[in-house]
Amino acid sequence: MIKGFPCKVLNISVSKTGKHGHAKCNFTATDIFTGKKYEDMIPSSHGTTVPIVNKSEWELIDIGEEGEMTLMDEAGNQKTDLNLPTFPEGMADEIRNAWNGGESQVMVTVQAAVGIEQVIAYKKDNSSS
Repeated sequence: MIKGFPCKVLNISVSKTGKHGHAKCNFTATDIFTGKKYEDMIPSSHGTTVPIVNKSEWELIDIGEEGEMTLMDEAGNQKTDLNLPTFPEGMADEIRNAWNGGESQVMVTVQAAVGIEQVIAYKKDNSSS
């Protein structure tokens, strides 16, 4: 977590201990939901919070006019509270085109952390046709 946002760390650099305290760790990271870049510096002797991130696979059943999706898991449970993703750019159109093609099942990967859920990937599954 950097500045309250769940992030994937891209780089860590450590500066030497100065005369006024601890060595510092400089983190460069990107938000896992928006792709926005963040930087933070904390003393190397201090801890930091790490988000619990879960991923799950869902079958895309329907896409509404406004981009709202109906998803179903392997157990038949439906999820209707997610919209097409806004990040990365262009993925929403790719998912809509894959689903409108109709020749294969479309599976989406939903990532969840800190109370936020978002589709982060999709794939066409030709084996179920």
